[in-house]
Amino acid sequence: MTAALGALGRPVLEALAAIGRVALFAGAILSHILRPPFYLRELGASLLQIGWFSLPVVGLTAIFTGGALALQIYAGGSRFNAEAVVPSIVAIGMARELGPVLGGLMVAARVASSIAAEIGTMKVTEQIDALVTLSTNPLKYLAVPRVLAATLAMPVLVAVGDAIGIMGGWLVGITRLDFNSAAYLKNTVDFLEPWDIGSGLVKGAVFGFIVALMGCYHGMHSARGAQGVGRATKSAVVSASVLILAANYVLTELFFTS
Repeated sequence: MTAALGALGRPVLEALAAIGRVALFAGAILSHILRPPFYLRELGASLLQIGWFSLPVVGLTAIFTGGALALQIYAGGSRFNAEAVVPSIVAIGMARELGPVLGGLMVAARVASSIAAEIGTMKVTEQIDALVTLSTNPLKYLAVPRVLAATLAMPVLVAVGDAIGIMGGWLVGITRLDFNSAAYLKNTVDFLEPWDIGSGLVKGAVFGFIVALMGCYHGMHSARGAQGVGRATKSAVVSASVLILAANYVLTELFFTS
């Protein structure tokens, strides 16, 4: 009986310990954000890598998602003679949920893996130890700029993704579903409220923080060797994706339930 209970309790304790380590790591990063020195060059490079270079994949994901969403809503609404709701539902769905979540997942796949692999390789090749030797805090130099850059860049990516996704729905609506262009755009503007957009931007900032945090955490805790870096990369993407979906539910519950 004791062995069986131990087998059940051990994974729970390990999971709680992992949550505690991540929480302490996140707290350490937050405590260093406003403390000098500030590595602006690293921040600029991270903004370029995370923000600008992620635009193509976020844009392509958004435009196809918006088009597919318009088709699905039209097909479902036609059962109840409610085809006119397509513009408003596409806009609200992209702004509130699909834009932030899909953008976050795509950035997680691209950025979390890259950060974990880069920092993990630096650890394997003892470059992090060299930073310590040079009296440079690795957390301050490597993790803080990436986390700050992802937190700042992700809302911009979400805003661009929302606009492109709504445009994808508009293109499908006027070319495939026989909507009038002016009427489609008017319905989109009339039913889209400022908080629909604002909530998505807040989600984007949280998701960006999660993506960079997981990449830096797993990179910093990577095991030695190529297999360790590979496991760290995989763990960063998986944990970032799961946390994005969990955080999305928590934020939706917080923002849209009375």
